[in-house]
Amino acid sequence: MDPIADMLIQIKNAGAIGKEMIIAPYSKFRYAVAKALLKEGYVAALEKKARKQGKVLEVKIAYGKNGPRIEEVKKSSKPSRRIYTQAKNFWRVRQGHGDLFLSTPAGVLSAREAKKKKVGGEVLFEIW
Repeated sequence: MDPIADMLIQIKNAGAIGKEMIIAPYSKFRYAVAKALLKEGYVAALEKKARKQGKVLEVKIAYGKNGPRIEEVKKSSKPSRRIYTQAKNFWRVRQGHGDLFLSTPAGVLSAREAKKKKVGGEVLFEIW
């Protein structure tokens, strides 16, 4: 039902079992989310490729000293319930050890970037 949640869970599970990369179907929105994750260091590399069955995203999993960079993902907005917020109302995730990602008029951004640009939007997910 929710392609972004599916991709995020796929990345989290691949990191948990030690996989190097995942392959997800391509869409502009998925690509924007993966690009934002790459910018914040949750993903090591991102590549768009064309195959016989269509375009795909190859996402390389990022690992830190203690394991994968993504331990958990919590989807905030769902297809049945959208959550919107202003730049001044962002909340901290895991006492600052996680990030909040939003879909804004300026694209998919982390809460830090959105606060710098003073732009709000739909809260997509929390990640730590």
